[in-house]
Amino acid sequence: MLTTVDLDLLITDTEREILRVIETAEDDRTADLYRMVRYHLGLDHSGSRGKRIRPLLGLLAYQSIAGEHQRALPGAAAVELGHNFSLVHDDIEDRDTERRHRPTLWSVYGVAQAINTGDTLFTLSRIALHRLSGLGFSDARVLALMRLYDETCLALCEGQFMDIWTSEHDAPASVDYYFDMIGRKTAALIAASIKAGAMLATEDERVIDAYHSFGWALGLAFQLNDDLLGIWGDEQATGKAPSDIAKRKKTLPIIYALEHAGPEDQEALAAIVKRTEPTAADIASARAILERTGARDYTRQRARSYRDEAVEHLERSGIIDGEAMERLRLVVSSAISA
Repeated sequence: MLTTVDLDLLITDTEREILRVIETAEDDRTADLYRMVRYHLGLDHSGSRGKRIRPLLGLLAYQSIAGEHQRALPGAAAVELGHNFSLVHDDIEDRDTERRHRPTLWSVYGVAQAINTGDTLFTLSRIALHRLSGLGFSDARVLALMRLYDETCLALCEGQFMDIWTSEHDAPASVDYYFDMIGRKTAALIAASIKAGAMLATEDERVIDAYHSFGWALGLAFQLNDDLLGIWGDEQATGKAPSDIAKRKKTLPIIYALEHAGPEDQEALAAIVKRTEPTAADIASARAILERTGARDYTRQRARSYRDEAVEHLERSGIIDGEAMERLRLVVSSAISA
């Protein structure tokens, strides 16, 4: 069974690859820009670095087929850099002042520099993909990965638009709309990370498709778990306060409750989520309504259902390496806490 030490090695190797990309790009005049890049990534030794789940999943997918992980490191670096460009912009859009137990980039350096740093992270992620050519991967394989990456980034931006739109408008969102949104915003990137690892390791489309389906189900489970943490999470564990109600985010618990609550609770909850600055009492009242309508239990059940579906897709992939299967199962079980 893969140990924490083994997983830490994959993460360390990914971070070394990221630092190589940064060091190749920076010069004396842009040192402060790359200092901001390192700050956000947690690579300046000043705070938490995050779990690196997306690159870790891609490396494990590659390793489960190819037997090693080194040649896939540029792809893992690209995934993590790309994910973090979206986090920088997301913090600005949500006006979050804390991530991973420390101030967000924009709250330290200002909005303008944070936007530019996010753009830099996006560009570095594409440069990282080019490094695959030097490791012997064909131009056709690298181009296919770039296409996957670009399509995924577009889906992420579309999902973010849908998320912001529902927060800014009072129109009700349906459960169907919500799953479309999180499919684009969250599941697409996790699925692409895992699919990319498989694409680098094999040309067997059946295996690649199974890994993609595994990643898609896992991505949905991730987001639903995050929905629970956004309302009921422990700030010490998550690195940020549970504030989705205060931010008027229409996550699955809210949408479910608005559809299933009784008339009185429905009216009260709708009024709370419309308020620009709900009070602590408002938030407590909203949580009570969510509990009464079963929204918390429903969201937890859906998260666990997608988690189990992810494992089923993994088992159908045809990969018979029991240790590799256990490695991916370990990440799934440790990441989904709902």
